[in-house]
Amino acid sequence: MTNQTSTDTNAADHKQRMLELQAEQKSKVAKADIERGILIVNTGDGKGKSSSAFGTAIRAAGHGQKVGIMQFIKGTWKTGETESFKRFPEIEHLVSGDGFTWNTQDMNEDTASARHGWEQTVDMIERCRNEEPAYDLIVLDELNIALRYDYLDITEVVAVLSNKPEKLNIIVTGRDAKAELIAIADTVTEMAMVKHAFEAGIRAQKGVEF
Repeated sequence: MTNQTSTDTNAADHKQRMLELQAEQKSKVAKADIERGILIVNTGDGKGKSSSAFGTAIRAAGHGQKVGIMQFIKGTWKTGETESFKRFPEIEHLVSGDGFTWNTQDMNEDTASARHGWEQTVDMIERCRNEEPAYDLIVLDELNIALRYDYLDITEVVAVLSNKPEKLNIIVTGRDAKAELIAIADTVTEMAMVKHAFEAGIRAQKGVEF
């Protein structure tokens, strides 16, 4: 078999595989006929949970959708996302935390901050039941950490998120997502750490980690 014949055969095989893949994809799209908002959970010990959520927030803003972001835990850092959100009139950014738990070292203070943030979150969700919803997407960054340390009651959180307005999309981030939250979520992604620069002694990079 000449090289040209081999190339032609590979190209024909590739085209056939792509036609089959196209048909399979069209079939899946046709079956996905439910239209409603979803609950997404980004968890795991790998990098990218918040970054993914913030990227989705910017994507939604690009469509002219209204976005609310509530950040739990990360209260004291000056971050790139905080500055970038100011460039999007569609995004409202709120912070409830006082900083990482190993810095505050005060469970009562952390619990009070988480409770305050959660009360604001409930109000944000309720304002989406109006004829003109306040938000199309709400990001609850590091809510999983507040739940992990029992600053908030998982039963209460699950009850509220389970009863969200039908069209509202919600993203929850943070490692160690509780099983009860995973059970009610529509999409769950677990970021697994294969390697991380910090483990090699490389400092967190402005614009990459914060």
